[in-house]
Amino acid sequence: MKKLLWTTLCIFLFHGNCLSQNYNEKVVEYLQKEMVNQKIPGLQVAVIKNNRIILSKSLGFANVPFKVEVNEKTIFSINSIAKVFASTAVMQLIEKGYFKINHPISMHLNGLPKNWGKVTIKQLLSHTSGLPDIEDPDSEGLIGGKGQDSAWIKVQKMPLRFKAGEEFNYSATNYLLIQKLIERYGESTFEEFIKKNQFDIAKMDRTTFGNSFDVVDNKSPTYSYYYLDKSVGEYVQGEHLLEVSEEFPTTLRADAGAFSSADEMAKWIVALQTGKFLEDKTSLRTMWQPVKLNNGKYEGFGGILNAYALGWPVMNREKHPGVLPIGGGRAAFGIYPKDDMAIVVFVNLSGVYTHDLVDNISKIYLMD
Repeated sequence: MKKLLWTTLCIFLFHGNCLSQNYNEKVVEYLQKEMVNQKIPGLQVAVIKNNRIILSKSLGFANVPFKVEVNEKTIFSINSIAKVFASTAVMQLIEKGYFKINHPISMHLNGLPKNWGKVTIKQLLSHTSGLPDIEDPDSEGLIGGKGQDSAWIKVQKMPLRFKAGEEFNYSATNYLLIQKLIERYGESTFEEFIKKNQFDIAKMDRTTFGNSFDVVDNKSPTYSYYYLDKSVGEYVQGEHLLEVSEEFPTTLRADAGAFSSADEMAKWIVALQTGKFLEDKTSLRTMWQPVKLNNGKYEGFGGILNAYALGWPVMNREKHPGVLPIGGGRAAFGIYPKDDMAIVVFVNLSGVYTHDLVDNISKIYLMD
């Protein structure tokens, strides 16, 4: 009887491994086709099932002119995915009792404009604060064009966009304040706090913060086919691949400016889900809970990202719901809690809908 049970178990495990390998091959085939269709130079993918990496693959070139291939050590710009590090840091500090998620930010940071006084930490994290944006959408730099200090002075004099909680509206100012909050109670710079309390715990040796032009081992450039047509003042798509140069202000590292690999991001996801960062199980649920507006509705970036939580874009749907952070049109990862699955896709071409790549990959494994 024992021999029969053992044989049955072995057949089951073998069949499961064969299925997984078949799915993995389909994922690689799908991504190879997308790389051709979208002219993506280089890519990394990692798939996590039950907190175990079942696929890790590098494709294409990290450096196009020198024909340097992507490998598991290559790091990509993941831009706004930095927000999930910031959100997790806030939850870590909440667990230590420094503040509560619904506290007005004015309880913890002095000298803010009077009309910012009632905006809560939750509203900052969820982009429902109504605060003016310190970034200039036209120049893609900071408002005023005179540096971080000048922009901070200028933004505090600008009017609110709307009453807190009325709308979802992306504003880098929200995460500037979140960074100040983390630095106050973390008693260190934002980057030092994240390294000590997240990256070191997850054993992420290569993940870092900086600018696209910083010289860092194994860092892929970011490429684009878009250029600024000065005659019309707009970005238009060209035929030739260009290298992007981006500067991420140090006061906005909670908003953007992170660089990592798919494998290192997979380590972070596993550490997050296995309680290495957050001890209270409710913290994770709080962080991923979609935030309702004052009218009871949800808003997000659009498409499958139809809601927003605390730094996390949300796929608010009945089948296979989840969270799917995105960064700079070049990086995304999705966590599907009910399916015990997570998927990471990083590319070095700006303008790619990586969140759609992630969700399409999920459909290969979660066919129903």
